[in-house]
Amino acid sequence: MQQRKIGKDGPLSSAIGIGAMSFCNFYGPTEVSASHAVLDAAMALGVSHIDTSNVYGFGESEDRIGSFLKSRGQTAREHFSIATKAGITRNAQGRYFDNSARHLEAELDKSLRRLGVDCVDLFYVHRRNKDVEIEEVTQSLADLVKKGKTRSIGFSEIAPSSLRRAHKIHPIAAVQSEYSLWTRSPEMGLIQTCAELGTALVAFSPVGRSMLTDHPISDAKLETLPFLAGNPRFMAPNRAANLRITDQFRALAADMNVTAAALAIAWLLQSGNHIVPIPGTRSVTHFKELVQGADIMLLSDDLAAINKILPIGWAHGDRYSADQWIGPERYC
Repeated sequence: MQQRKIGKDGPLSSAIGIGAMSFCNFYGPTEVSASHAVLDAAMALGVSHIDTSNVYGFGESEDRIGSFLKSRGQTAREHFSIATKAGITRNAQGRYFDNSARHLEAELDKSLRRLGVDCVDLFYVHRRNKDVEIEEVTQSLADLVKKGKTRSIGFSEIAPSSLRRAHKIHPIAAVQSEYSLWTRSPEMGLIQTCAELGTALVAFSPVGRSMLTDHPISDAKLETLPFLAGNPRFMAPNRAANLRITDQFRALAADMNVTAAALAIAWLLQSGNHIVPIPGTRSVTHFKELVQGADIMLLSDDLAAINKILPIGWAHGDRYSADQWIGPERYC
């Protein structure tokens, strides 16, 4: 497995990680045994980065990782680099963002208990509360490093300008953002800023929430997934248009004798040596397909063929609905 740094002076980690939102029921029902099977496969294949959050299944994802580490012992803990997040919470009025030092530390403490560890390798602010200056938030995170509760810090879905401000307070090891062949917005400054500062770009949804795989989510399955059912790219008429276009990508992958998912991962890995895709899956078979992307070396003709089929801006529909856009920072 290729190795990449998480942060300028950070430790080496696998070039592909695991997005552990799939360890709860966000994309459909799954069992503890299935999550553990994916983690066992990860150890066997050299995948060492796990990316989770306190809100994934209201702690269920972290619980499953914690029970795996407990059952597999010190070898598993030493193998994996664990990242988690906090900053999204709820009250009687609904969802809101809390970036206070008190909230972040309290939530990290809960995460540590669920994971069964004394310290995580990376702790992100999941969503920014604009009422708290990013310099203040960064200092709160830096204090958690000093306390030994996390080895490094990061942010999810922030703009390049915010990253620069934060980095002046404390080195930012990673920024998590959606990035794939159907979401290219990080190319408008975030990839470049991360590379300049030595920050890893942790790319979630690297296979387009199944659209860049051989088996996109079916109509029947889509109806059971509220987040995707309300996402503009999966709503009519956008979904049909996106399927027609990605059919060409699937055909190209077949001609290259690789899966579409592996090809999408390979494209990401060759977009920058500081980019770490974190695909999520409930299936060991699919996980192995994704990891194969690290073994594919794309030539200039291959990249040209991919970009001809999926040029920047090809996707129909915004990547988020109006409600889903609350929190992520837009930039240009």
